[in-house]
Amino acid sequence: MSGGLGISDTAAPRLDAFCAAGAWHVLHTRSRQEKVLSDELTAMGIASYLPLCRQIRFYGRRKIASEIPLFPGYVFLRGTIDQAYMADRTHRVAAILPVADQHSLQWELTNLHLALSNESEFHPHPLLQSGVRVEVRSGPFRGLQGFVQSRTRSDRLILQVRMLGCATSMEIDGALLEILD
Repeated sequence: MSGGLGISDTAAPRLDAFCAAGAWHVLHTRSRQEKVLSDELTAMGIASYLPLCRQIRFYGRRKIASEIPLFPGYVFLRGTIDQAYMADRTHRVAAILPVADQHSLQWELTNLHLALSNESEFHPHPLLQSGVRVEVRSGPFRGLQGFVQSRTRSDRLILQVRMLGCATSMEIDGALLEILD
């Protein structure tokens, strides 16, 4: 991928997955089936979240903006295990991954959604083994929590989904961040 990834205006969760009842289930999709699966889940009345970002690609002289999954191969479903099995019957799911730490995944996805809801450019980032947890105290990202690599290098806010082993980062003014204990 060249360059950064911009936000998508369709990053809003389908059927408000953050308020839906039930547990989070991570659906590992078959290749390039994330958007279709998300649309099918919405049609079935099942709450899901597919974080999308806009990427600019060049094909010859043409400039194309396309929306791609921030974490390719994964859709987050909020509901019962029966609803996860309904999603599996669409033949677009390769595996249903159990979520052991529901609270942690909820926190990570909520912060990811807040970041996607505002204008920002994302860059792929390796998963942090250790870092400093921070919160944005002012500006459009107020309330957003994430990690910085160290107290001295606080210009890049890292949002990660530990369960997937994936992370993304965005540039931010270090003066807006407050270290959390």
